[in-house]
Amino acid sequence: MYWHAWRLPPEPLPPGVPAAAQGWWALRFTPRVALLDEALLLEVQSTERLWGGRAALRALLRAQAPGSGPEAAQDWAEGPTALQALALLRQSRLGGPPPRRLPHDLPLATLTALRPHAQALQHLGCRTWGALRALPRAGVARRFGAACLAALDQAWGDAPEAAAWIELPAQFALEVELPALAESSTALLRPAERLLLALQGWLRARHQGVLALELAWRHDLRRHDGVELPPWQALVLRTAEPQQDMAHLRRLLAERLGRQRLAAPASHVALRSLQTAPMPEASHGLLPADPHAGQGVPWQELVERLSARLGPQAVQVPQLHADHRPECMQRWYPAVQPPPVAAPAPRGAYGGLLPPWLLRPPRPLALRGSRPCLHGQPLRLLAGPQRVEAGWWEAAPESAQNAVQDAAGSAAAPGLVRRDYFVAHNAVAGWVWVFRDRGTGGWFLHGVYA
Repeated sequence: MYWHAWRLPPEPLPPGVPAAAQGWWALRFTPRVALLDEALLLEVQSTERLWGGRAALRALLRAQAPGSGPEAAQDWAEGPTALQALALLRQSRLGGPPPRRLPHDLPLATLTALRPHAQALQHLGCRTWGALRALPRAGVARRFGAACLAALDQAWGDAPEAAAWIELPAQFALEVELPALAESSTALLRPAERLLLALQGWLRARHQGVLALELAWRHDLRRHDGVELPPWQALVLRTAEPQQDMAHLRRLLAERLGRQRLAAPASHVALRSLQTAPMPEASHGLLPADPHAGQGVPWQELVERLSARLGPQAVQVPQLHADHRPECMQRWYPAVQPPPVAAPAPRGAYGGLLPPWLLRPPRPLALRGSRPCLHGQPLRLLAGPQRVEAGWWEAAPESAQNAVQDAAGSAAAPGLVRRDYFVAHNAVAGWVWVFRDRGTGGWFLHGVYA
C-alpha cells in the first residue's frame, strides 16, 4: 500500500461539526481515509490508476486539499505505510533534513507511541527508528512496553495497520452553536460559510450536486414582545442544476439573508441538504478555447442569482403541457424549482399548422357578411377546419374562453373551448391563424405566422 498524510487545518472545528467532516473531501479520491492525531491519512495505491497515475493523483490532491497555505510542501507527505507518511509530515514541519534511509533514519519523536520514551532512549544512545529496532526486543518490551514494538512493526510494514475509516452519512445535516447571539440575518453568513465547505466535501465524496438546501437558525427566545416564537426559522435555497460551487451558493445565500428578518436573536445554525442529483462530469471541447473570449457569468448562475434577489416568481421558464387548447400547451414555472415532467402536445395536433406567435387573449374579428375581416379586408380561408373541443374538466383562468364570453356573451362551461381553426390570408395582414367559436359563431384572431 501507499499512503498520503495531510496536515489538518489548525482552526478548531465549530461545536457540533464531527471531526470526520475534515476528511470528507478526500473520499472523492479513495474510500480509505482515516484521521490519526493531527493528520488525515489516505491510502491511494488502490485508486491511483483511476486518476491517471500517482503523479496525477498527487497533483489533484494538492489542488483540492483545504487549508494548503503558501508552505504547501510542509502540509503533506507520502510513504509506504501510514505511520511513515505521518512521520515524514512531522519531520518536514520541524525543518530537518530528509532521511537518507527510510525508515531507518526517522527520529523517535516522529512516532506517537515512542514520544513518551524518546528522552530515555536518547540517554541510551538510541535516536532513530533503526537504532531502536536493533535493540533486543525482549529488553525493549520489558523496559518500555510491547505497545512500542507493535507500533514500530506497523510503521515498518511488518504488521498490518488497523485504521478507523471515515464513513459518509447518508444525508448532509450539520448544526453548530454560534459563539455569540446573532442579532441580524447577515451575522449568520459567516457560520453558514463553514457549513457550506463541509457540504462541498460531502457532495464531492458522493459525486453529487445539490439542488435544494435548507439553512435554519434556532431562536434564543421563546417569546418576543408577547408573541410566541417557533423554535426554528429557515429558508430554502434552490438551484436550477446540480451545484458543487460553494462560491455561487454563498452569493445566493447572501442575497437571501440580506432580505431576511430574524424574529429573535439566533443561537444555533443548521444546514441540511434537501435534494441532490448525480453531478455530470465536465466534458472538454474538441476545439481549443479562445484566449480572447471574455469570462462571463454562466447562464444558470445568473438565473439563480436573479431568483434569489427578485424572488422565485419573478424569473420563470416555459414547460410543455399536454393539452389540445393552444393557450394551455405551455405553462410557466419558477426557474429554480423543478417543473413537472415535460409532456409534448398531442401527436398530430393541428397538422403542423400551429403558428409561432399566439395572441393572449384572442382578438375578436369583424364580419363582412359571413366572412371574417382583418385590417378592413376580408380573410381568405386556405386550410381547415381543425376542430378542438376540450377543457371541460377544469376552469381556465388563462384561457381565451373568457375573452370569447366577454365578446359574444356565450354561456359555455368554464374552461370548455369549442373551436374550428383555419389558416387565413389577406394582402394586408398576411398569414394568420383564426378560429370560429362554435358556441357563439364569432370569429377570433389567435395566431400570426412569420
